[in-house]
Amino acid sequence: MGDDVGDSVAVLLDIDGTLVDTNYFHALAWYRAFRQEGHPVTVTDLHRRIGMGSDQMLDAVLPDRDRGRDDVLQAAHTEHYAAFFGLIRPLPGARDLLRHLRRSGAQVVLATSAPPEELRVLRRSLAAEDALTAVTSSADAENAKPEPDILAAALDAAGVGAEEAVMVGDSRWDVLAASKAGLACVGVLTGGISRAELDDAGAVAVYRDPADLLDHLDDSPVGRLLRRIP
Repeated sequence: MGDDVGDSVAVLLDIDGTLVDTNYFHALAWYRAFRQEGHPVTVTDLHRRIGMGSDQMLDAVLPDRDRGRDDVLQAAHTEHYAAFFGLIRPLPGARDLLRHLRRSGAQVVLATSAPPEELRVLRRSLAAEDALTAVTSSADAENAKPEPDILAAALDAAGVGAEEAVMVGDSRWDVLAASKAGLACVGVLTGGISRAELDDAGAVAVYRDPADLLDHLDDSPVGRLLRRIP
């Protein structure tokens, strides 16, 4: 990862669906896991909840389930999701955005609660280790998004306060978690969530993808944060 040079601001970025194209793979993996256990769910219901923690997703989709089978469902999702590892690719502009942010003097923190094996695959696909100053994982927070735990851990890793950072994410869960952490959140549409839904959740700006954000960086909330760097 990049050297810690005592930067004064940080950009926190979700990775699944924001920097790497994985949300539909997650939805299909969960669909297969639920169907395997005999639960007639729809891919649409699952897709809208990608980005939540597994426990929150299960509560939302199957509130009356046998919770004694949660470990089986989660293990099945992990198995089915692994089948997509070879198809995972970075989203347009993701690497360029990260490297531009780092060259501009910001700390670049991947704020994710992905488990270690998935995170290794995502980072390998992203191939931008030189741009990163810190990375969180499932080990860094008790509660996943939309709770703010992982963003608090990311701020701690960067050594900055919420007023010195901005979040970039693709789901309403990213936006809600950022709000709870006191962060402004910029949305991207690459997770398959509409602009209207991201706006309604409280996103301060929405862009098509990381490339679009980079193209309009100077006029974006991220660009305004970068201008505060001494």
